Amino acid sequence: MELKLDAIDRAILKILEKDAKTVAKNIAEQLNLTKTPVYERIKRLEKEGFIKHYSAVVNKEQIESSITVFSFVSLEAQKGHLMDDFLALVKEFPEVVECFIVGGEFDFLLKVIVKNLDAYYDFAKTKIAALPNIGAVKSAFVLKEVKDEIAFPLL
Repeated sequence: MELKLDAIDRAILKILEKDAKTVAKNIAEQLNLTKTPVYERIKRLEKEGFIKHYSAVVNKEQIESSITVFSFVSLEAQKGHLMDDFLALVKEFPEVVECFIVGGEFDFLLKVIVKNLDAYYDFAKTKIAALPNIGAVKSAFVLKEVKDEIAFPLL
């Protein structure tokens, strides 16, 4: 059974994506609704899995300097169990904040955050390159982050 979102559900999600601490009363006011149905919709969106969890977005520049690197990884062999093994190991690396299986020249795209170039060198050498079945690793270093949007575009 496919779950559907109506216009009100989408509006609620957009508001919560901008500020997850917005209370049902304020959402209701923004949407010209009453608090109880908005609260019930939020609970339903949570229960049905449209809202996975709530979190705080930290300002990484306030915490410490870091660099972001996109690592394009190819495996020597693309057998299912070898890909699964790679994914299981990569999930354990705290430096990898996002991991995608991609088509084309590479098998995976990793978004890696480390303190500096030396830290990335150590990460690439001792963690990624040390994994079994690694064919190639290519890296692209972020010079400036222009847009950092975490909200899903609700079309």
